Amino acid sequence: MTGQDYYRREGDRIRAPEGALPFERGMGLGGWLLPEGYMWDLEGPADSPRRMEQLVAELIGPVTGAEFWEEYRARFITAQDIAEIAAAGFDHVRLPMNARGIFDGDELIEEGIAHVDRAISWCREAGISCVLDLHGAPGGQTGANIDDSPHRLPELFTDPAAYRQGLRLWELLAQRYAEETTVSAYDLLNEPLPQKHESLVPRLADFYRDVIAVIRAEDPHHLLSIEGWNWATRFEGIDRLWDENACLHFHKYWSEPTTRSIQQYLDLRERLGLPLWMGESGENDDRWYAEAFSLFAQHGIPWTFWTWKKIDRDTSPRIIPSPDRWEEIRQFAAGRGPRPPRAHEIFEQLLENVAASRCTVRAAVLDALPGIAAAPSVHRIPGVLQEGANR
Repeated sequence: MTGQDYYRREGDRIRAPEGALPFERGMGLGGWLLPEGYMWDLEGPADSPRRMEQLVAELIGPVTGAEFWEEYRARFITAQDIAEIAAAGFDHVRLPMNARGIFDGDELIEEGIAHVDRAISWCREAGISCVLDLHGAPGGQTGANIDDSPHRLPELFTDPAAYRQGLRLWELLAQRYAEETTVSAYDLLNEPLPQKHESLVPRLADFYRDVIAVIRAEDPHHLLSIEGWNWATRFEGIDRLWDENACLHFHKYWSEPTTRSIQQYLDLRERLGLPLWMGESGENDDRWYAEAFSLFAQHGIPWTFWTWKKIDRDTSPRIIPSPDRWEEIRQFAAGRGPRPPRAHEIFEQLLENVAASRCTVRAAVLDALPGIAAAPSVHRIPGVLQEGANR
């Protein structure tokens, strides 16, 4: 294979291989291999995968809890979800991966990486591409709930063992997917280093340098995504040409949807000649979506929405119905209520409800995104939740 067979940088734009869809409009698959508490409509300490696992184990036992998570990962995203994403007009998905689920510190965990393999195959069947996003690196790259860090610290940059494991993980991923052209990019780290850890930015630069060298020793072709720090909003200290086949990746939440608000990234594109990718935005209202995502398209910036589905939240295109007694789980998790009786029944219903066929469709979210629309079979009432056509 040659570089022309892969998604790649051409000047300051991302180009698709011949016959493939362009890299312009994407959807995030948050909540699957790295769930966050708010995606379950939870408040309080159960906000990261390991803490959510502790909650489930406390309520239904560790053995049944492990079985629950196995079923959850099998059902949350399936070929049907990917087909619906493609049918709506998206051309790629961004797949958040948790190192703990796919990597034992030395080798890939086959039952974990199999989920990634299946997602890629579903994308191939649907005619779209898949970005591999290291959302939770070994040791954690943010020190927040979103990276599942064990001690709420960005130990990827402070623990030499975690640093080595981060390099090793990407080495293995590059070996596995070097010839997989359905993979459009490697997103090296999600949202590294919030503002309070700014002193570690030089170490982030070291990691980008080292991990790119490790990947390129195995894979000369895949596009590399370089995220800014402070929730992927700042590039000071890492504003350079890291690789000839790379893009600069920023996120945008809860700020004015104007050219002025993204001018720093436009200037960076002009100065470095690298493509931009707005790889994560959402969690807002329909009017903001229409303005912000049209802004990205206006400036020739590919974008990826966050995220496909969550429990009982109307900010996503798909809404997972809450189990009948879900409020009991919410209150217990927040420390405001007693232990729910027969909690296994609630989690069994959750497993039923995460299926694509059981989710409700919020067409207004999709209609707010440029070039995207809900399936014609979805009855439209703007801003109102509608049942999925195949529920």
